Amino acid sequence: MVAKKIAEILLDKEAVKLNFDPPFTYTSGMKGPIYCDNRVLISYVEERKFITDTFCSIIEEKGLNPDYIAGTATAAIPWAAFVADKLNLPMVYIRPQKKEHGAAKQIEGYLPAGKKVVVVEDLITTGGSSISSVNAIRNEGQCDCTDVLAIFTYGFDRAKNGFAEINATTHAMSDFGTLLEVALESGKINQEAYEKIQEYRKDPLSWAEKMGL
Repeated sequence: MVAKKIAEILLDKEAVKLNFDPPFTYTSGMKGPIYCDNRVLISYVEERKFITDTFCSIIEEKGLNPDYIAGTATAAIPWAAFVADKLNLPMVYIRPQKKEHGAAKQIEGYLPAGKKVVVVEDLITTGGSSISSVNAIRNEGQCDCTDVLAIFTYGFDRAKNGFAEINATTHAMSDFGTLLEVALESGKINQEAYEKIQEYRKDPLSWAEKMGL
């Protein structure tokens, strides 16, 4: 039920948009039928509260017992702040890479060694930012970090394999498959779009070429 509710929020607030003709062009130059920007959700009070409460529920239900909450820069910083505030826990955030000046830190905030840290993400696509954050916490921070929480995941094999390689577990509120089902049921996409977008899930790298786009 939570996965469906999150998918409904993402679609209703247009944090996720679906379109295959024309597709979206990503920064990498790749084309795809989905565009996700969960930053917009911080502007909706009730939805923001529901998502924050869900993050906290996952932490409690999974027995994660973190000492610190970490947010990946920049999109997940507010979510980490909301969660840390609700749980009355300290927080840090993780830069994409170390600064090239000053203390050359990747972790911002005070993080003592030996703490247990849970990473909060807004979105998992390839998993790159999350994996970088986990590695920074383990290496620079000298802390225990094995869990990444996210609002939404694409569920790509590349991300699954990446997390498996570093022995980290992801806990996402909703996923691509659930979102497509909700979009179809609500009439936001038709059956033809549903089937073509499903093909993207199977092979995102060559999807546009196969679709003739």
